[in-house]
Amino acid sequence: MDTGQTVYILSQLILGAAAAFLAILLWPKTRDAAWMLVIFGAIVAYIETVYSILKLFGIAGQEFIIFGSIPLFSLILPSVRMIFFIAAFAIMVYKQSRNN
Repeated sequence: MDTGQTVYILSQLILGAAAAFLAILLWPKTRDAAWMLVIFGAIVAYIETVYSILKLFGIAGQEFIIFGSIPLFSLILPSVRMIFFIAAFAIMVYKQSRNN
């Protein structure tokens, strides 16, 4: 592993950990559904980062469930993250249109 790849991995882990930590701190302080979905999306994004790094090092287990040629877990994580963000933005658009 070269220096560039090490810096990339460390930056992804540190920045993702900071985002997930702050999201977890915000979690009990908010009751807004849109913010809760953004928090869930941030946490799932960090889980996705950690999982991809574990796969890179060969630590993640073998995938038993495969959808086509893609392992199911590798397909679900990015999709779930985007679904949380889409739902959060849709709720905010609905709230804004209802207020006007």
